[in-house]
Amino acid sequence: MELWDVLDKNRKKTRRIVERGKPMNPGEFHLVVFAFIKNSKGQILISKRTPNKAFPNTWEITGGSAIAGEDSFRAIVREVKEELGIELTSNGRIIRSTVHEGECSYFADVWLFEQDIDIEDVICQPEEVSEAKLVSKEEIYRLFEEGIFMVGKPSIIEWLQLI
Repeated sequence: MELWDVLDKNRKKTRRIVERGKPMNPGEFHLVVFAFIKNSKGQILISKRTPNKAFPNTWEITGGSAIAGEDSFRAIVREVKEELGIELTSNGRIIRSTVHEGECSYFADVWLFEQDIDIEDVICQPEEVSEAKLVSKEEIYRLFEEGIFMVGKPSIIEWLQLI
């Protein structure tokens, strides 16, 4: 069971906690984080979702929801470690913070970590990730054109321009 801190429209914790998948009230949000991990060659680490997940067999940048008690940095470090077995060693920085309002409203922090990763060191979490690879920005654009990159195209294009 995954528990989230509920945030108000000003991104302040409300002291309410909700279980993932349970409805939240209008005006309530949770925190989602994404990480671009870019090496010194300008390549970006992406991963492929397993067939049993939503958006099966699509490529993505690593990310997920913060669990109760986590801040944005702790959440992204945990997500990367869980999904890819990678310890983030460099100081990351948030390159974009956005808000999504809808059936499940959330704040999203997009992180950039500049760190050389040996792809052989990646340990994919078998329930979530089937493979990982280092690619150029152009390769991500190509994956979009093929319809096999998960994150919304307008968002990812904007984010790629920031790194």
